[in-house]
Amino acid sequence: YKHCCSRVKVVKPCPSWKIFSYHVCKNIFKLSDIGEGIMEVTVKEWYVKEGDKVSQFDSICEVQSDKASVTITSRYDGVIRKLYYDVDSIALVGTPLVDIETDAAHAPEKDVVETPAMSHEEHTHQEIKGHKTQATPAVRRLAMENNIKLSEVVGTGKDGRILKEDILNYLSKQTGAILPPSPYHEIQPPPPAAAVPSAVGPKDKVPQPSPAQPVIQRPVFTGKDRTEPLKGFHKAMVKTMTAALKIPHFGYCDEVDMTKLVRLRLELKELAESRGVKLSYMPFFIKKNNLRWMKTSWCGVFQAAHNIGLAMDTTQGLLVPNVKNVQVLSVFDIAVELNRLQALGTSGQLGTADLTGGTFTLSNIGSIGGTYAKPVILPPEVAIGALGKIQVLPRFNSRDEVVKAHVMNVSWSADHRLIDGATMCRFSNLWKSYLENPATMVLDLK
Repeated sequence: YKHCCSRVKVVKPCPSWKIFSYHVCKNIFKLSDIGEGIMEVTVKEWYVKEGDKVSQFDSICEVQSDKASVTITSRYDGVIRKLYYDVDSIALVGTPLVDIETDAAHAPEKDVVETPAMSHEEHTHQEIKGHKTQATPAVRRLAMENNIKLSEVVGTGKDGRILKEDILNYLSKQTGAILPPSPYHEIQPPPPAAAVPSAVGPKDKVPQPSPAQPVIQRPVFTGKDRTEPLKGFHKAMVKTMTAALKIPHFGYCDEVDMTKLVRLRLELKELAESRGVKLSYMPFFIKKNNLRWMKTSWCGVFQAAHNIGLAMDTTQGLLVPNVKNVQVLSVFDIAVELNRLQALGTSGQLGTADLTGGTFTLSNIGSIGGTYAKPVILPPEVAIGALGKIQVLPRFNSRDEVVKAHVMNVSWSADHRLIDGATMCRFSNLWKSYLENPATMVLDLK
């Protein structure tokens, strides 16, 4: 970004020196990466103190708005005489920021008149050594990224305004690069400049060849941002997550020793494949997610059906289909249903019946990576769980021996208006006990 300020107030207490009072004005924030409508900023840090000497373009302070941080630089050579704000103070737009005393010999010949703030449609201006250059913020940014002084570029626009084509032509003349005419081309590094042999007279001595110096050419980037409207599942996700912001989330995390379940799944995997079904860990996680004693909707209803949702990453975005009536299905039945939902999700054919009616959701984020997460509740549900990846870690067994264990981290989020911490903890402990000792599932399996 560039710092520009056209509001400069001149005070003349005596003919031997002048004080220039900088103003925090809207022109300072006429930059695309700061935004419009900034009325106040916070002074985060002073780089100078009263009595310090500064030169042009020296950093004076750093200010921060609600959108960005900006470093304010000096426009004159002189001495700092007064700082108007302390660190962390609020500086209002249009009020003095710092006084700079300059020598009469270095003072401008004529006073600089205050200029009102320009509207959003107007272009910003920059004064360099008395010559006013006109360019849009995008052109200024392109010049800044390529270390080009606008005063050295000849503008071909109206009233000498510098256009983007002028910057590109200037670059091509300096580097010898031939830039394509399309404004959407990506980074085009210019070719290295060829050495031009000079004519040597008969009486001239032939100069000794000097070692070749590496030529570093800065690439020119002229790509543009693009805007895509939200639609479909992405638009629905915005609406759902906005509603979720109203829910006070209570978080609870724990780790589960999956060693025994890993061995059990390996024993059953081939049997399930012989029946044409892929058996993952998720059917075990879903089956023992018994929420019979937990309210599963905001209205406080104990829902009889356990429809456990599974967060699924698809080409259409995040979808959450659910397995209906888990309480009456076996582990194998759940695996069959998961295979069906995953096939439909991959092909983009999940229907409304598959995506509605959920009472609890599990997110297997560990299949992609990560250990802990902070899952967001899907209204009108009141709880959600995020499962981390299974890691092989050293742990102590019952005989205080270090053994290799398969450990998975789980993160729960609950609606604290209905579910307290103790309830969430007891549920997690029960669910964890079934996974760490899968043989106990036989006693309570329904």
